[in-house]
Amino acid sequence: MSFESAGYQLLPVLPELVLAVGAMALLMLGAYGKDTTKLVTSLSVGLLVVVGALVLMLPGGKLVTFGGSFIVDDFARFLKILALIGSAATLVLSTEFLADPSRRIFEYAILVLLSTLGMMVLISAGDLIMLYLGLELMSLALYVVAASNRDNAKSTEAGLKYFVLGALSSGMLLYGASLIYGFTGTVSFAGIAAAAKSDSIGIVFGLVFLLAGLCFKVSAVPFHMWTPDVYEGAPTPVTAFFASAPKVAALAVFTRVALTAFPGIVPQWQQIVVFVAIASMVLGSFAAIGQTNIKRLMAYSSIGHMGFALVGLAAGTVEGAQGVLVYISIYVAMTLGTFAVILTMKRNGQHVETISDFAGLSRTNPLLAFFFAMLLFSLAGIPPLAGFFAKWYVFVAAIKADLFTLAVVGVLASVVGAYYYLTIIKVMYFDEPLARLDPMRMELRTVLAVAGLFNIFFFVYPGPLVSVATSAAKSLF
Repeated sequence: MSFESAGYQLLPVLPELVLAVGAMALLMLGAYGKDTTKLVTSLSVGLLVVVGALVLMLPGGKLVTFGGSFIVDDFARFLKILALIGSAATLVLSTEFLADPSRRIFEYAILVLLSTLGMMVLISAGDLIMLYLGLELMSLALYVVAASNRDNAKSTEAGLKYFVLGALSSGMLLYGASLIYGFTGTVSFAGIAAAAKSDSIGIVFGLVFLLAGLCFKVSAVPFHMWTPDVYEGAPTPVTAFFASAPKVAALAVFTRVALTAFPGIVPQWQQIVVFVAIASMVLGSFAAIGQTNIKRLMAYSSIGHMGFALVGLAAGTVEGAQGVLVYISIYVAMTLGTFAVILTMKRNGQHVETISDFAGLSRTNPLLAFFFAMLLFSLAGIPPLAGFFAKWYVFVAAIKADLFTLAVVGVLASVVGAYYYLTIIKVMYFDEPLARLDPMRMELRTVLAVAGLFNIFFFVYPGPLVSVATSAAKSLF
C-alpha cells in the first residue's frame, strides 16, 4: 500500500488520532509533572477545540475507511461537534471541583478525553465491532469518573452501580450482536440491511437485545434504574457530563443502527422504540414529581427527554431523524445551563442540592433566578423558548408517520413534566429567601450565559441549526 493511499485511509480518523495522541501526551505530562491538574484541564479543553476544528475541516461528503467500519458523513460531523461541545463545557464546569486541594486529580480530564474519543468512534461506527469498541471506550472511562470523588461513599456507590449495570447491558448488546451476525453472516450495517429484508425470528431477537443494550446507554425505560442513583451520587460536574455528551453519542448510534442497519424491518423495531419512548416520557414525568434533590430530579428529567428524542426516531423518516438531531442539540444546551446553576448553589463554601435551597433566589440573585427560570421553562417546552421547538420537530415527525398515540402521550407527558419545573420556579419567586449564595465563578457564568441566551433567542434565528440537522439526517438515507 503506497504512502498516499495510507494517508487517505487515515484521513477520516484524523480527529480521533489527534485526540488519542493528545490524551496520551497529557497523561505523561500529568504523571511526571508536579501539581499539573489545572494545566492538564486547560490543555484538554484546548485539545477538544482543536479536534472540533479538524472535524469541520475534513473533506465534505461521505468518507469511509477500515473496510466500511468507520463512516464520516454529515450525520457524524454534526454529532461529533455536539459531543465535543458537551465535553469541553463539562471540563470548564469542573474547574472548581478540581481546584479543591484534597481532590487534585489530573486524571479526571484525561478520562473525559478518552470517553470523548469513545463517543467519536461510536458516532462513526459502520459495523457492530466498531460500535462495541466505541461503546466500551466511552463507558469504561465513565465508570471511573463516576467514582472520582474517592472519599465520598455515595460517589463510590454511584461508580459501582453504574459499572455493574453497564457490564450487564454490554453483555446483552454483545449477545444481540452475535445473534444478528449469526443470522445475517455479516457485521457491517450495510450488509445487515441487505440481509435483513424479511423479519426472521433470529434477527428480531438479536435486534431486541441490541436495542436493550443501547437503551441502557441513553437511560431509557426499562433500563433507567441506574440513572437517579448515579446522578445523585456522582460529583455534580460528572453528572453534568453524564447528562450531556454520552447521551449525544448513544442517541447517535441508536439512530444510525435503526435507520441504516434495519431499514427493511422498520415495523419490528418501531414497536420497540414506540414502547420505550412512551414508557420513558411517562416515567420521567411522574417519577420526578416527588423528588427533593435537584440532581435526582434532573435524572428523571433526562429519562423523560430521551423518551421525547426517541419519538423522532420512532417515525423512521428523514424528518424524524432531523427532529432527533435538533432535539439533542437543544437538550445539551438546556442541560449544561441548568448544571451551571446547580454548581453555583453554594453557601459558605458548601454545596446545597435540595430544591428548597432555591427559596427566594429571585430576591437575592435576580439575574441567576431569571436565567434558571428560562432554562426550566425551556425544559418544560414552553414557547417561544428553544425547548418548545425541540418537541415541536419530533411531534410533527411522529404525526406525519401516523403515530398519533405516541404524539398525544408525548404532549400529555410534557404537561405533567411542566408541573415539577414550575414548582422550582415557584420556590425561587414566591418563597421566603434564604441566606445569600456565594458569588458565581466566571466559568460558570460563561456557560450559563451562552446556554441561557441560546435558549431564549433560538426562535429568532433557528435556520442554521435546522438546516445543518436536515442535511445530517438526509446523509443517513
